[in-house]
Amino acid sequence: MGRLAAGVAVAVAALVVLVAAAAGVIGAVFGGGAAYACTAVATTPGATPAGLTAEQAGNAAVIVGVGQRLRVPPRGWVIAVATALQESDLVNLGDLGAANDHDSLGLFQQRPSQGWGTPAEIMNPDHAATSFYRHLLAVPRWQTLPLTDAAQAVQRSAYPDAYATHEATAAAIVAAAYTGGITCDGGIVGGPGGDLPALPPGFTLPADTPAPVVVAIRWALGQLGTPYTFGGDCTAPRSGVPAHQCDCSSLMQQAYRAAGIRLPRTTHEQVHAGTPVGSLADVRPGDLILIPGSDGTRADPRHVGMALGSGLLIQAPKTGDVVKISRLSGWASDVATIRRVVPQ
Repeated sequence: MGRLAAGVAVAVAALVVLVAAAAGVIGAVFGGGAAYACTAVATTPGATPAGLTAEQAGNAAVIVGVGQRLRVPPRGWVIAVATALQESDLVNLGDLGAANDHDSLGLFQQRPSQGWGTPAEIMNPDHAATSFYRHLLAVPRWQTLPLTDAAQAVQRSAYPDAYATHEATAAAIVAAAYTGGITCDGGIVGGPGGDLPALPPGFTLPADTPAPVVVAIRWALGQLGTPYTFGGDCTAPRSGVPAHQCDCSSLMQQAYRAAGIRLPRTTHEQVHAGTPVGSLADVRPGDLILIPGSDGTRADPRHVGMALGSGLLIQAPKTGDVVKISRLSGWASDVATIRRVVPQ
């Protein structure tokens, strides 16, 4: 491994769905093996995404599609696409002769001599992506690692810090694959107070929703139905380990982390994150909405949720309850502040 890629200039605002060209309507299970599933409805692209050649777009589609098929959480898709951007510019590189880095081949510059497969197998993007994901999933707690560390644990590159430069672009490519409607099924069993068992039929995010917000919302929805644990870091909500389940602020932190954005850990700090939003009338998907909660005040709010749009939010409410969707109207009289993490 270790061929330093030249980088891809991606015009994020013009990205369209990548995976739909090959897959049409795609079901993605979030959170690893949970019964609760969210299905993203992809729309057919009208053109090759701006900044990508047809080959690059097709290879990105394969990487995301393989991740979906293997039920790898979306964070893994971002890591895989970022890795391929760094290693090959999303181009399926063959033997470049004297310019070759050892016997590295393909999208991820995998080496036959290191057990990644035969040259023919490595040059098959589906096989290459599958191999990458299987190695990634074997990395302990890979979802909690910075992207560049997770990628380096798989690649063992001579340029271990280079993967981080592609995180935002990779997140945009992954988000672009699922900017259509999102629906969820499967029951949620929890304490009283949950307003909705699932997203309403036909729920969609606005077409101009920023790519990082799409990723953050999709990640948060993937934790629906998982138990609340006060102080839990939300790094493995379905593990059954309370310390790795979500509380209100760690759900926000980890959702945005999946999109490559760092949020502080607690509501005391998140109250200052991003920029203020004037009123509920101006709320956009992805905004953080803070309320006093059971032991706070308007000046010192202790509870936070994320706006989904359509008058809904997602939250991790309290001990004995689960991550769930609630109506924003139920919070209207208690709002202390609203913070926008990503400019919209």
